[in-house]
Amino acid sequence: MEHQITCGFIGLGLIGGSIARALRQYHPDYRLIGYDVNREATALAVSEGILDLELSSISSEFSSCDYIFLCAPVSFNDENLLALKAYLSKDCLLTDVGSVKSDIHRHIKELSLEDQFIGGHPMAGSERTGFANSKALLLQNAYYILTPTASVRKEWVEKYRELVTSLKAIPLVITCEKHDYITAAISHLPHVIAASLVNLVKEEDGSEGLMKMIAAGGFKDITRIASSSSDMWQQICLTNRNNILTLLDHYMEALSAIRTEISAADGERIYDFFRSAREYRDSFINASSGPIKTSYTLSIDIADRTGSIANVAAILANHNISIKNIGILHNREQQEGALNIEFYAEESIEKAAAILSENGYPIHEK
Repeated sequence: MEHQITCGFIGLGLIGGSIARALRQYHPDYRLIGYDVNREATALAVSEGILDLELSSISSEFSSCDYIFLCAPVSFNDENLLALKAYLSKDCLLTDVGSVKSDIHRHIKELSLEDQFIGGHPMAGSERTGFANSKALLLQNAYYILTPTASVRKEWVEKYRELVTSLKAIPLVITCEKHDYITAAISHLPHVIAASLVNLVKEEDGSEGLMKMIAAGGFKDITRIASSSSDMWQQICLTNRNNILTLLDHYMEALSAIRTEISAADGERIYDFFRSAREYRDSFINASSGPIKTSYTLSIDIADRTGSIANVAAILANHNISIKNIGILHNREQQEGALNIEFYAEESIEKAAAILSENGYPIHEK
């Protein structure tokens, strides 16, 4: 009888749930079992046919697993690993989904589990949380970073890379140290900067709140990520502290340099500062995968008359297109259009642009 692959989940929130859904979609013959302190999540997963077995604790049921995904909040990794070790088969590949890798690798080393661990970081997410909002599509075309230990078997790395590819994600294999430095630069530091800019404007704004009133365009674009979870970013700053501090120092040196050039009215160096940034920024791959979620937004021109916004919303609703956010643009220094519409997915914005254009609305995609 052919061996049935069993995948276990400890934690079944947005990311764990999305991986489980993708496994069920692309590998319907796999057996999926799971435990979460939130029993509603696992019960829902069973009722939807995602999990085959709901567990009430970390128990001997996990000894049958070929893969185990650690998907609970990172602060629980230590105790979950301690509980799991007693039931862990030597033939089981252990992985996680955390956005900082060095910390989990340290726990794995302390427990002598390095021979069977490959760190994982699916670079995908949503502002909605929990299993109820998970979807297999979340992984599609998203980078999925793999950080194998030095002692894990090479064939396991290749086997796991193939599994990630089968879920329609894009696997990249790097060390945990390199991962944490890269994500500190392209994700963690930008979140710190965005939050600091928002707090700066909050402190500098007068009692009449004019800065807040007219904030739009570039300011809202570069500070959008400041709306992320405070709890999550507190944990990231504490677990990836050294890398963030190093890059903060580099960033403050760069700010000091451009401050000197502005103070000296050095037009040539100021021009080079913006030109260099523009050219490098324009060379980025135009893809939605990455640690900072893409905003699917377009703006349109509408007439200033009663019912104009309702008419746009009705057109989109009639075509089953969900709107995430909608609002009038009062400050349009850096973009055209009078009505700003944000969607949940890339396919929605493309469909909406075509439909609204057909209905006579000039489209200005961001």
